Amino acid sequence: MRIWGKIWKDNHMLKDVTITDDAEDTRTHKILRALEEICAGWDLSVPVWLASNIRDFKRTKKVRFTQDNFVNDEIPFDYLEMQVLEED
Repeated sequence: MRIWGKIWKDNHMLKDVTITDDAEDTRTHKILRALEEICAGWDLSVPVWLASNIRDFKRTKKVRFTQDNFVNDEIPFDYLEMQVLEED
């Protein structure tokens, strides 16, 4: 599985990274691991998944985490986006 993480501010992509996970594991575990890796690499707390995030991700294979998802931290960007590029 390949997942693309991006940070956006004012409709400009500030950072991006691609995470590859070839482990024999569930799709959910791979996605959560990729999110943790993305956040650790950019020194961010891991955002909270809201029901709307889960619904969007299931439908489009893409999710946006805004300030509402980062409960204890103020973020200096508009949103963190995560998108599945390729599945096993």
